[in-house]
Amino acid sequence: MSSILGVWSARDEYRQPIAERFYMIVLGIETSCDETAAAVVNDDRRILSNIVRSQHDAHQPYGGVVPEIAARAHVEVVDEIVHQAMAQAGAEFGDLAGIAATGGPGLIGGVMVGVMTAKAIAYRWHRPFIAVNHLEAHALTVRLTGGGDGRNVAFPYLLLLISGGHCQLLAVEGLGQFRRLGTTVDDALGEAFDKMAKMLGLGYPGGPAIEARAALGDDQRFDLPRPMRGREGCHFSFSGLKTKVRQTIEGLPDGALRDQDINDLCASFQRAAADVLIDRCGHALSEFECICPDGGPLVVAGGVAANIYLNGRLKELTDSHGIDLIAPPPALCTDNGAMIAWAGIEHLKAGKSDGLEFAPRPRWPLDPTAPPVAYAGAKA
Repeated sequence: MSSILGVWSARDEYRQPIAERFYMIVLGIETSCDETAAAVVNDDRRILSNIVRSQHDAHQPYGGVVPEIAARAHVEVVDEIVHQAMAQAGAEFGDLAGIAATGGPGLIGGVMVGVMTAKAIAYRWHRPFIAVNHLEAHALTVRLTGGGDGRNVAFPYLLLLISGGHCQLLAVEGLGQFRRLGTTVDDALGEAFDKMAKMLGLGYPGGPAIEARAALGDDQRFDLPRPMRGREGCHFSFSGLKTKVRQTIEGLPDGALRDQDINDLCASFQRAAADVLIDRCGHALSEFECICPDGGPLVVAGGVAANIYLNGRLKELTDSHGIDLIAPPPALCTDNGAMIAWAGIEHLKAGKSDGLEFAPRPRWPLDPTAPPVAYAGAKA
């Protein structure tokens, strides 16, 4: 990180922050997995820059993210990405009201790169440092992007968080106020997408590839299970669905899979996953109405929230309940710096920041008071 301090400390005069002249602006840095991202956002909900450098090519040969490769890639490009974000925003470091970075959860090597970068900038420019919970950033993104009519999204709301590492249903009652209603007891949905894509030879990341092939397939050809559907509560399970896909592939004629077999498997898998989401979210809506009698929308966030088919099925559910379904634009569903910057703004406006002694966290549950769930592990 010496290059950061060496370059950025070259200008010694103090500039009046833009926060005092116009708006509060915050730099957000995201390095929790396989995207190196930085963005500058202001409290008028304007994204002044949003730079994302993907590592997909580096990880594709392995069919998933290799933590050591990811961490090294973050180190190599984070300075450049931050400089690009600041230049695109037309901002100087003295303009910033604060510097936010993902503090966890995530691959710890990558999280450390982003946190140390943000701390270096905060220390040099005497600005607050904000350690952002990556999951909370996803949860708050709709408050940056607004609802379908552009209006700000107010608390409370029901959140379906679906990504490569997490699948949860939470009541979001305020900033830092989450009540977990359900979690996955095994695989996250995004993980199931990626593993299925690997089995089918569709490459990494798997979600977009499966969605594209599913659009060409027959979603009723293969009889796949709907784990947990019909059971009480709001927990998820996708391991059995993934296993049945593998068994189905093994049962097909020997030789290379035909394109139509792949298309039909993807469509059948996607439909089964949607059926599970609809069932679990239906239960969660009932619980949410008891917790928050005045109600609120269903918000879907995380990388899998970019799936158009799943959103369409969820829209059918919310329409039947007379509530709104709100999701960020697809580009802001996947990991990005704008969501980190916005979460930093929300925390700063609430008078919250972190000391430079903050230690990156590989695990950071949104609801630390939630009871343990059998087989769910620490990430629940």
